[in-house]
Amino acid sequence: MPKKPRTPQEISEIRERILEEALDIINRNGFEGLSMRKLAARLGVKAVTIYNYYANKDELYLAILTRGYQLLYEECSTAYDSAGSPEEKLRNMMRAYLHFGLEHAHFYNLMFTWHVPKSGDYIGTPMEEAARHEHVESQKVLHLLIKGVSELGESHGISLSREEIRSYIVYFWSTLHGYIAGINNGHLYYMHDFPLNLQEEVLKNLYEHMERKISERRGKDAGSTLYRGD
Repeated sequence: MPKKPRTPQEISEIRERILEEALDIINRNGFEGLSMRKLAARLGVKAVTIYNYYANKDELYLAILTRGYQLLYEECSTAYDSAGSPEEKLRNMMRAYLHFGLEHAHFYNLMFTWHVPKSGDYIGTPMEEAARHEHVESQKVLHLLIKGVSELGESHGISLSREEIRSYIVYFWSTLHGYIAGINNGHLYYMHDFPLNLQEEVLKNLYEHMERKISERRGKDAGSTLYRGD
């Protein structure tokens, strides 16, 4: 009697389990430590079974990254949409990003910390389309953050340039990333007894820096207007 075909839900569940086990192997052994044979052994199946769902190790790896960026965007967009004012939206989004980095360190490290293949490394290969999809997903949080900073400027009567917005984002991301990475790799525990307790202070300092920059910019604009005699 022929085997009953799997339902779409069953297929989705199997693919998700494969991703979870593959991510665990990468976290324990690094990207180079992942192999379809090792993954099959963890799942208790033959390697050929995994190839029914993912063409090769690179497609599986890109699927893991894509899933991580989707989860990050879901958390950040939910936090952003739950607030009213531009200030609250930006604060909520920054807090959601921080939460993701600490609570989903297995994804975060792979997405932002480790030296692993990037989407650009797959240009001109059979995995280019999968890498393009992963890149699109990776940019969604950036675009949301750009929107948040732009709206914050507008709420203060300032039209921030693309360069200004991106410079703020680089500063914010670098600071948050440094804090998250320091917690995840344990280095901050050599600098502070309770670094996890500093989350709100880190966020507060970041936001106050943004407000200072906006105030400086508003002052410059006002000075420029007075100089022109308007």
